[in-house]
Amino acid sequence: MTYGLAPGIVIEDSVRGSFLVSARPLRMVRLNPALLKLTQRMLAAEIEATSAAETTVLESLVKSGFVVRHQNLADLAQLPAVSIVIPVKDRAADLRQCLNSLKELNYPSEILEVVVVDDGSSDDSPKVATELGALLVRSGAVGGGPALARNKGASVASGEILAFIDSDCSASVDWLADLLPAFNDVSLAAVGGWVAGMFEGSALDRYEAVMSSLNLGRREMSGGAGGDTFYLPSCNLLMRKSAFAAAGGFNPELQVGEDVDLTWRLRDAGWKIQYLPQGTVYHAHRCRTWPFMKRRFDYGTSEGLLQQLHPVRAKKMLLPPMLTGILLLLVAALATLSLLPLPIAALLLLSDTALTRQRMSRQGLSLPWGKIIAARIRAVGSLGYYLGYHLLRYYLTPLLLTSALYPPCGVALLVMFLGVGLVDFRVRKPKMYFPGFCFYYLLEQLSYGSGVFWGCSKMKNFASYRLTLIKA
Repeated sequence: MTYGLAPGIVIEDSVRGSFLVSARPLRMVRLNPALLKLTQRMLAAEIEATSAAETTVLESLVKSGFVVRHQNLADLAQLPAVSIVIPVKDRAADLRQCLNSLKELNYPSEILEVVVVDDGSSDDSPKVATELGALLVRSGAVGGGPALARNKGASVASGEILAFIDSDCSASVDWLADLLPAFNDVSLAAVGGWVAGMFEGSALDRYEAVMSSLNLGRREMSGGAGGDTFYLPSCNLLMRKSAFAAAGGFNPELQVGEDVDLTWRLRDAGWKIQYLPQGTVYHAHRCRTWPFMKRRFDYGTSEGLLQQLHPVRAKKMLLPPMLTGILLLLVAALATLSLLPLPIAALLLLSDTALTRQRMSRQGLSLPWGKIIAARIRAVGSLGYYLGYHLLRYYLTPLLLTSALYPPCGVALLVMFLGVGLVDFRVRKPKMYFPGFCFYYLLEQLSYGSGVFWGCSKMKNFASYRLTLIKA
């Protein structure tokens, strides 16, 4: 296991000591002499921890985003036996491609088992499974759903690690090798990896390759006990079989959102889950507009039931008062088409910059005014993005109606849509032009938001719309 400084992290020296500094977002941590030597070693190359104390310190820096960690199979004292579980119904061609990709895995075949669970296929899916050497199991139903099928596969699996992949996916050679080392952490129940698009032929393929809800982004994440909504998708999910059994497996009553429910139950039971932007699985996304919209709608319908099953889970957002005031003034300027709020917003920004610089100076680090003000502008933009994304995701239809009745609100809505979309476009980097991206982005928000409203209406539970605001 090796550690290195994360991109954009620098060491800043001052008369009162040395600091690790992140510009995006603007954060710092003071370095004592031992920690300074440790971080200076990482300037030249990645390092290995030489003691338990160093491991503890480095892991804390990983968690806070200052350091990145790289693991490999050699970090495991013993390679675990793995059972790959694949639910399938009427996907013979996809299943063949999936099973062929598993034959190329960089993992010892003698401790690898492939279990295919047929959910009542009417095509050659069962024949393909046996032909390519998988253990074929019947789900006992016709279209019982992926949750039921995965549970059936897990019940006959012999491995201590269950690796779930869907039949319309293919695994990269290092799928297991990239993710299994995470289980060195004995508190970890499950780890998920990068989900890439299998095709790039159409604009929608290229959009889905980076914007699918199965793709959790380029940043490592982890979650334990708590009330946030972080989860792992089941198309690229490795899990301890013991934790799976203790949690009761997937809820077979759920046709969508079953992976969200299971990973939340694991966290509620005291386990930790982790996402790593590696261990790639390639997914054949829906490449036609209507199926794409239908799937987003279906995903949205799960929110009402999930909120009822997990009432402690809530969407939360930190609201720094000064930055929130600046953002509200900018929105007011757009909604009223007036320049009057802008000087007040500029004054608040300068005040916030001065206070931030003062706080940093008290800790012994003085950065240039320009660097701090740029960081605070980015912080306002970040706050605007997260609030704007929530509004677009859950309130786009009523916002469109409001804009039709009061056109100046339409200007604010258009700026919000383009701003939020531009952030996702630049961060996700789809291989397409921005106008095409905006078209599918609009369809996604409308489809998902409609699904949320439909699902919440059926459950008579609209808690999914609630955003818990936390004052900084």
